[in-house]
Amino acid sequence: MAKTARPIFRCAECGHEVAKWFGRCPECQAWGSIEERGTASVTRVVAGAPTSAARPIGEVDIESARALSTGVSEFDRVLGGGLVPGAVVLLAGEPGVGKSTLLLETAHRWAESHGRCLYVTGEESAGQVRLRAERTGNLHGEMYLAAESELSALLGQVDQVKPSMLIVDSIQTMSTMSAQGGPGGVTQVRAVASGLIAMAKERGLPIVLVGHVTKDGSVAGPRVLEHLVDVVLQFEGDRHSSLRLLRGIKNRYGAADEVGCFELRDDGIVCVPDPSGLFLTRRDKAVEGTCVTVIVEGKRPMLGEVQALVAKTNLPAPRRAVSGLDSARISMALAVLEKRGKVNLFQKDVFTATVGGMRLVEPAADLAVVLAVASAEREIALPADLVVLGEVGLAGEIRRVNGVGKRLSEAARLGFKKALVPPDHGPLPDGVRALVAHDLVSALEVLGLNRKHSSKAEDKTSDD
Repeated sequence: MAKTARPIFRCAECGHEVAKWFGRCPECQAWGSIEERGTASVTRVVAGAPTSAARPIGEVDIESARALSTGVSEFDRVLGGGLVPGAVVLLAGEPGVGKSTLLLETAHRWAESHGRCLYVTGEESAGQVRLRAERTGNLHGEMYLAAESELSALLGQVDQVKPSMLIVDSIQTMSTMSAQGGPGGVTQVRAVASGLIAMAKERGLPIVLVGHVTKDGSVAGPRVLEHLVDVVLQFEGDRHSSLRLLRGIKNRYGAADEVGCFELRDDGIVCVPDPSGLFLTRRDKAVEGTCVTVIVEGKRPMLGEVQALVAKTNLPAPRRAVSGLDSARISMALAVLEKRGKVNLFQKDVFTATVGGMRLVEPAADLAVVLAVASAEREIALPADLVVLGEVGLAGEIRRVNGVGKRLSEAARLGFKKALVPPDHGPLPDGVRALVAHDLVSALEVLGLNRKHSSKAEDKTSDD
């Protein structure tokens, strides 16, 4: 065959290959990341013998691909029922968020129900992992532990132990002599991942890989790593909160938008099947500047509370502080409230935040944010049994959001009696009364927020 040599230009960030040098990678848009990686020979491929005969899809055996439960209910929820034999899962998260604690709990439950599990650590010594397992109560006779950082040694451990599940912590610490570069580089990560994926598919061995994250929270390493694995999960949480969320980013065996909730404790990590109560503040009476809404994370509705504080300021540029919300969307909502709702926020600081470390980026929370700010500025408390749903447009209109029935069913389960919703909201669950608002002005009128300090003015009039 005739062979021709051509140079290879590859992005150091995502691994994308191009025919010539570019200043900016066309795949990940990174500047100055295209590097020449030598030459590659172009050959013409001829047909060979197939490894297995093709069969009608109805005759393919699916019993070997049934998902096996890990024993951790919230982990199974995000995975789509459990680990599929031969599946490769990439679990990414910030340092200290609890990835190793979660995987030790998973390994313990797996060893109890399915047999031998091998935990390979490349970042810590075996003794350090043993201490953490003892502290969290995750010790079992079928849990095997090895400290390796080379792919061939890792494969040797698998041949010797013969586990039914493999955990590698982490993929960035592993290396192989067959690839150039140091551990964690694009070439090394790709070569190690390819070797582990080939072993998983050949032996039907489920593998969980731990991955690092970059400063912006995305999965570190080449983007091709996310394409090679079957499932990509993101483990996230606030350092000042015990709540941890496991989000599905990619899943070939189930929904890719599921969310699992965990609580990180001193003695380990536990599942939180009903997290709505964690994001609400329990009070004896209503307080101005607070509003409750319902968001949907994956298929799970959860109640969230928005808090707002409006205070006068002598600064030439009033402050706009945001915690747990999208700052750009909050700026838009405040502008609509001031223009359409006639709520004066000039020379006033506005602080908005969520409760319990929840992050609200869904448009369904727009109306709750606007009403919380209006309640704080008017100094009028909203009813304690009220839940608010709706997206606010630039013209002041309130738009319908998806899944209203499912959201209100969750609110009714937690004791909320009234719901401020846009028109065409659909059927409501029993015990919930609808307050319909077409636009922002009508919403303020329904809740009595269209007048300044109305409640205090009425109290003063009655006293006189």
